[in-house]
Amino acid sequence: MNSATTTTTKSRALRRFALHATSTCATQAEAYGKCILATYTDVRKDACKEEFAKFGACLRESVRLPRK
Repeated sequence: MNSATTTTTKSRALRRFALHATSTCATQAEAYGKCILATYTDVRKDACKEEFAKFGACLRESVRLPRK
C-alpha cells in the first residue's frame, strides 16, 4: 500500500466519522453552539461546561466500537 492510498483511506474514514458524529450528535452540538453564541461576549471558564460535556459524551459514544 503506498502513501497516497493510505492518505485516501484515512481521509475517507475521517469523513465517515465526521458525518456520523454530526448527524448523531446534532442536538447536543446545537445546544453547545447556542450556549457559546449566547455567552461569547462574556467569556467565563466553564460557561458552557454542561453542554460541552454532553456533546463530548455523545461523540465518544458515537465512535465507540460495539462490544461483543
